[in-house]
Amino acid sequence: MEFMGYRRSDGQVGVRNYVLILPGCACASETCRLAAAQVQGARNVVINVGCSDVKANTEMNLRVLTGFALNPNVFGVVVVGLGCETVGHRELAAMIRRQTHKKVVSFGIQEEGGTVATTALVVKAAREMAAEASLAQRTPCPLSDLFVAIECGGSDATSGIAANPAVGNMSDRLVDAGASTVMSETVEFIGAEHILARRGATPEIHDQIIRICEEYEKHLAGVGQDCRTGQPTTGNKAGGLSTIEEKSLGCIYKGGTRPVVEVLREAQRPTKKGALIMDTPGYDIASVTSMVAGGATLVVFTTGRGTPTGHALAPVIKVTGNRETAHRMADNMDIDVSGILEGDLTIEQAGSRILEEVVKVAGGKTTKAESFGFSDIAVDHICRFI
Repeated sequence: MEFMGYRRSDGQVGVRNYVLILPGCACASETCRLAAAQVQGARNVVINVGCSDVKANTEMNLRVLTGFALNPNVFGVVVVGLGCETVGHRELAAMIRRQTHKKVVSFGIQEEGGTVATTALVVKAAREMAAEASLAQRTPCPLSDLFVAIECGGSDATSGIAANPAVGNMSDRLVDAGASTVMSETVEFIGAEHILARRGATPEIHDQIIRICEEYEKHLAGVGQDCRTGQPTTGNKAGGLSTIEEKSLGCIYKGGTRPVVEVLREAQRPTKKGALIMDTPGYDIASVTSMVAGGATLVVFTTGRGTPTGHALAPVIKVTGNRETAHRMADNMDIDVSGILEGDLTIEQAGSRILEEVVKVAGGKTTKAESFGFSDIAVDHICRFI
């Protein structure tokens, strides 16, 4: 099986072909939005970070921002800064250039004389890049060139017994074909981490999986908090999930059954191909943000209660195992696998159906979230305070 993708000069393959207008700080986000609206083929992200931060959080911000720029779905990058942020636009652009052959330019709002003047310069640069990007052609690519992020949000009792196992089957099919998949949300492993850890390809990876769960709980305990006050969420409970252990046992199904070959920190780019885990918080938007920053080019997102979330740079495919949600939120759901619960669809058939949709979307089919232009970004702060 093949998909039609954009092969980049460094050998990576994108499933979209965007010019990214990237803010270096929150104060530049709206200027980026104004500019992107005037350029066909451009995408912007809105962030809430970049200034008045401690060192560890600044490092996290930079991993996400540079990760977005390096994503294979991005053809070129226009960086926009304010002028007094922690890391200036020239520095951020230089960091990106050191890691890629893509065209990267940057502008500062204060030095250019305000929003109107800066927007004009950004639009001009982005249009030139978009013209170059339009010359790129999709070519046949093997499944092994895919890097798919796997996420869940708005889970209910159907998620762990229908949608997640079906996506897990899809993940196994991709890994068997030489592709990579990544699952995240460490807090949603807790209570089932001993089962997930058995998938570690080595004893070291087994221990890493156990350790990231222990460290998450210890971190919260250190500031007098317990993850069980927020997990399961209010919506999860209304959907029939009673404990964090019950939620986690269903959650880990979406990662499939193949050996985990690497455990990544937030927004880290993998060094191996196969089944991966990223150590992120239990917030779906922050987790998707980190996985796309880590290089994932497409997201498969399971939901029982339903969610509209999308991402500016990577198409998000919504999968539900809840028939009521599939009908009630038809504007947002891409695939209905509720037949698993009703007895007219097997997990294997559902996994095959999801993979077929992945191939279509990778080749250019628009997802429901893309059709709305949804873009949800949340940069996790690794230093948390109360």
